[in-house]
Amino acid sequence: MRFHRIVVTGAAALALAAGATTATGPAGAEAATVTRGEFHSFAAGAGLDIGGHAQMVRSANGYTQVTILVSGLEPSVTYAAHVHAAPCAVGDADGHYQLDPAGGTTPPNEIWPGPIYANGAGMASGRTVAEFEAGPTAVSVVVHRPGPVPNKIACADLA
Repeated sequence: MRFHRIVVTGAAALALAAGATTATGPAGAEAATVTRGEFHSFAAGAGLDIGGHAQMVRSANGYTQVTILVSGLEPSVTYAAHVHAAPCAVGDADGHYQLDPAGGTTPPNEIWPGPIYANGAGMASGRTVAEFEAGPTAVSVVVHRPGPVPNKIACADLA
């Protein structure tokens, strides 16, 4: 398995997100499952006007693409972003989604559309492609601020 992380900013992120909204590709392409959700603040993100969205595309040919766009972040800060294995309302989305629960705690066993860097306007975006189809427990994306726990500041449920 290989893991690719691509950082995309601004208008390019919006264009990628818009282009990935179809459930099927060109004629002859395999079908895909698309889930998406809107970011909202967790308690640790109180005071931030968090917005934006996350999207996951699970392709039938064995890839998972996750694209995120987050606004309302503290400018000039680098944040972590990971796919999580529980909805936002369950224990602040619990832990990271892992392809193999007995495996490593980094890619390629996990799906990380970050780190993401917030520009001067507090906007950040990220995109990653994992070379496996994420299972049904990959249900949210969480943004973590740097520093001590609790550091989960935002979450988007993928539905």
